[in-house]
Amino acid sequence: MITASNIFVKYSDRVLLDRINLIIGVRDKIGLVGRNGAGKSTLLKIIAGDISTDEGSVSMPGEGSIGFLHQDMDLPKGKTVIAETLTAFEEAQKIEKRIEAIHRAMDMRTDYESAAYGKLLNDFSDLNDRFQLLGGDSMEAEAGKVLKGLGFNKTDFNRLTDEFSGGWQMRIELAKILLQKPDYLLLDEPTNHLDIESIIWLESFLKDYPGAVIVISHDKTFLDTVTKRTVELELGKIFDYKAPYSQFLRLRAERKEKQQAAFVNQQKVIVQKERTISRFMAKATKTKMAQSMQKQLDKLERIEIEQEDTSKLKIKFPPAPRTGEVVVEVRKLVKRFGNLVVLDGADVKLDRGDRIAFVGQNGQGKTTLAKIIVQELAPTQGSIKLGHNVQIGYYAQNQSERLQDKLTLLETMEQHSPPELRTKLRSILGAFLFSGEDADKKVMVLSGGERARLSLACMLLNPFNLLVLDEPTNHLDLPAKEVLKNALLDYDGTLIVVSHDRDFLSGLTNRTLEFRDRKLYNYLGDVNFFLQKRALDSMRQVELQSGKSGGQAGYPKQELNFEERKKLQRAVKNSEKKIERLEEKIAEFETQIAMAKFFEKPECQSILGNYQKAKNDMEKALEDWETAHLALEEFEN
Repeated sequence: MITASNIFVKYSDRVLLDRINLIIGVRDKIGLVGRNGAGKSTLLKIIAGDISTDEGSVSMPGEGSIGFLHQDMDLPKGKTVIAETLTAFEEAQKIEKRIEAIHRAMDMRTDYESAAYGKLLNDFSDLNDRFQLLGGDSMEAEAGKVLKGLGFNKTDFNRLTDEFSGGWQMRIELAKILLQKPDYLLLDEPTNHLDIESIIWLESFLKDYPGAVIVISHDKTFLDTVTKRTVELELGKIFDYKAPYSQFLRLRAERKEKQQAAFVNQQKVIVQKERTISRFMAKATKTKMAQSMQKQLDKLERIEIEQEDTSKLKIKFPPAPRTGEVVVEVRKLVKRFGNLVVLDGADVKLDRGDRIAFVGQNGQGKTTLAKIIVQELAPTQGSIKLGHNVQIGYYAQNQSERLQDKLTLLETMEQHSPPELRTKLRSILGAFLFSGEDADKKVMVLSGGERARLSLACMLLNPFNLLVLDEPTNHLDLPAKEVLKNALLDYDGTLIVVSHDRDFLSGLTNRTLEFRDRKLYNYLGDVNFFLQKRALDSMRQVELQSGKSGGQAGYPKQELNFEERKKLQRAVKNSEKKIERLEEKIAEFETQIAMAKFFEKPECQSILGNYQKAKNDMEKALEDWETAHLALEEFEN
């Protein structure tokens, strides 16, 4: 068990962690959540012993081991992927060398009856037992299994780590930590550089992990799958819930609602008592009683409303200018980089209003095709044609790195702004949580999340009707991702989004394009439909089932014509929006009912009637959604 006691951290005049306490059990699966800058990474570094605190301590009785995957890692150069990964078995490798040395010594000796030879035999036996216990016999097989799970091909094993990007090097570091099997796994954003397949594999690994797991992630589905406890950091305080993330959101809302109701009720009691005391103090015969009541009131434990970070990102995409019916048409597209063929004969057509997700392993060409569509790259062969009046908005995977460090936030906005918006730039920055003097900060001082918000703000300064987003959620926290998703749901143009975040993609798109073996495979549905359609627990099984032939197994047998497809998709989308509105209304009524019952309001029955009607409407909307969705699915099959 790890115990963090009275942890206090202050930077300049800002208190980051305000005397917090946390206990981590030996089998706990904890999601550490909170806004960007709340102190999550700092807390993990303190637990791992990487940084010290201003006050407080961390203790771990016994000989527990900690494995820490953090954002700032630096792999040594000059080793192959498999050699670097096998350093996870450092003790086993040392024992293996000692066993080999003893074996050589025994081969050279003939004094079989001597005490020295007997000691060699005993040492050999003891070391061999320890070697077996550490999994020495299977370390290469285990290393290969984990590397494959994290997306490496067998042909990658003997390549130097220097040849891989930072994201793939992070996978090597993660593989090493998982193979070490520490008692406590501390993982800071492990899914940031993983594709959907690798995330699903990692979920499966961590769910069955015998030790404790403490993970920071902005992937809601990942948190719900892996964790059973959620620890929230907010304004220096810590809140602990024995529930995964989605359940935590409900429990937190209930706690705050009850707290607010109790606070309101207590304030009414206090006001009433203070009035009585004031009246009694004016009468000499009741002064003593008034003083007694005042003492009771002074002893009353006051309910305080917890401070809450209520700042909220505000994103609204400009109305999309109308385009022709066909927005993008790609035919027989080939893209090579030297001898490496990334795309080979790709065909894709986007009609006006299409919303398409690009999914697949990293390195399969998702970003390459996005760059070709926005005309940052040229195809090697084939053609790409943009439709009438297409105006592109593009958010690159490294969009925040494209910002100029020496400019201020306001100067950056001015670079991207049309003249008519110049006077509104400060208020637009405010909507993206940059207020007051923030506008005069240099870009170089911004965090990753702040850079992402500034990049989004710049993108929204001009109208566009084809929006291409490449990993837009990489540096956004969970609340910001939710705001972005809602804004995209309201966006009325054509959308392409490259992402590995299943919760973000869920319900956002009406088509999914899988990139695999230089080919494209088309599915008429969102990412959940795609996964269900292929009947996969792990997308890795796709390659096991269909081999490397690059066949057309992923395509539906029959294509809907344009009008039929749009009609069914519109019915599904309208039902989804109706369900969302009704869910909000039902939640509102539930709050009103709770308050009405609490204060015994006469209108309680009326509210209950409205609540029941909303519930009935919800059931009908769900039936309509299911009917439309099944019709669409049946047509595809």
